[in-house]
Amino acid sequence: MRVWWMGLLVLWLTAQGASAATLLVLGDSISAGFGLDTRLGWVNLLQQRLNQQGLDYQVVNASISGDTSAGGLARLAPLLAAHQPALVVVELGGNDGLRGQPPAQLQQNLAAIIQQSQKVGAKVLLLGMRLPPNYGARYNQLFSQVYVQLASSEKVALVPFFLEGVGGVPMLMQGDGIHPAAAAQPRLLENLWPQLQPLL
Repeated sequence: MRVWWMGLLVLWLTAQGASAATLLVLGDSISAGFGLDTRLGWVNLLQQRLNQQGLDYQVVNASISGDTSAGGLARLAPLLAAHQPALVVVELGGNDGLRGQPPAQLQQNLAAIIQQSQKVGAKVLLLGMRLPPNYGARYNQLFSQVYVQLASSEKVALVPFFLEGVGGVPMLMQGDGIHPAAAAQPRLLENLWPQLQPLL
């Protein structure tokens, strides 16, 4: 009888673990927690909030510092196959812009990421980026419009500027002026939460 009950318990625990949906974060250093204890990063804070609210999601952080939209696209198919996510948060493009790559190429790569994610049944949240003013008004406009146009054409949720209230604020940025500090991580979570919550 004890073996029978233990078997039931194992089956129940397995079912509980299997029931958790996967939320995949595909990003660069902003989501990888560059320069931080990753436990303080916004991705880990997101997992904590999901747990606190009783939302049965397992967050998989597939972010790599320095990654571009092309790198994210190249890595995506194996990630989708391995994790079968219900939701994909895409935080890419900043490094494309900092390298002065054509906005049209960024748009093509992000569109492919979105379409591949949707093809396996995942919902997508796109996190928009902007560049420092020294990149020029014309390039900055074309760059930021990529995210707006994709959200419309691919019908996905959008956070227009993920670093809203953080970028350019010295006390919230690390010494390089590019990467958010630990103090900024809760704000980053708040920036995306209103768009993420309806998708959960």
